[in-house]
Amino acid sequence: MAAILELKFFNSFWLKKLDTIVDSGVITNFDFVPNDYASGETDWFVEEARIRGGYNNTNVDLGVKAYIVEDNILQQHRKSSLIYSGIFNSRTGINNTNQFSVGEDITRSLDPYNGSIQKLYSENTNLTIFQEFKVSRALIDKDAVYSAEGEPMTTSGSQVIGQIQAYAGNYGIATNPESFAVYGYRKYFTDRNQGLVLRLSQDGITEISEYGMSNFFRDNLSIIGDGNLILGMWDIHNKEYVVCMQNTNGSHNTLAFDEDAQGWTSFFDYKPNHGDSLRNNFYTFKNGEIWKH
Repeated sequence: MAAILELKFFNSFWLKKLDTIVDSGVITNFDFVPNDYASGETDWFVEEARIRGGYNNTNVDLGVKAYIVEDNILQQHRKSSLIYSGIFNSRTGINNTNQFSVGEDITRSLDPYNGSIQKLYSENTNLTIFQEFKVSRALIDKDAVYSAEGEPMTTSGSQVIGQIQAYAGNYGIATNPESFAVYGYRKYFTDRNQGLVLRLSQDGITEISEYGMSNFFRDNLSIIGDGNLILGMWDIHNKEYVVCMQNTNGSHNTLAFDEDAQGWTSFFDYKPNHGDSLRNNFYTFKNGEIWKH
């Protein structure tokens, strides 16, 4: 709520510190009347605008405002857009992560038809973007220039997030970013909407659920709701992608995909809350306890 304070000095400006206003009605524009603030806690500070109060002395201004007050605040939820702030450098002590300059092109938007952004994964100078129904990659610190034949050629530039390029195929990660696991250049995830388990590598997206388990994943992923968990893990000891599909009724299916065998090799009976690999060992976590496999 904005307040207008009228002063009778030709060479003064005012600074205010307004803690609370207690009033029975709604005030939009008003003059300074002490009775309106009798029950509130308000501190007013009035200072001279010119040094020593002289008529022609140097004028003192309020300076640059760190923010702009908007009377009509409008909130937007852009679930398919990216925005980045200023740089952060721990070595030099520069921290501009709270700065979002409206004078620069700091936003990148994806097609909202493909759903919200569920996960981001940075790899070298590329950013992999997982939406509900699409997987794309964005160039970091470089942009793409297309030749006459339509082939992209990357060039260096000042843009933090450059051109966004979609991977072939209508695949996404649905609303299960917890199914993501990575090893080297291979990234594994599930698409619950289509009943598929997918692998993203340098040759694009491959349906690894087609290796003898297409009907199994189609039937089991279709009964998993939005609040259920599809946990993806990488077993570095056995070089396997382990996925655990958990339902709210307590049932679960845990199985592993082996790249060397090009198939789903094992079923397991454990139901973890989380799992990860460290120093050639595979660990899972359940109810605050850690298990080494």
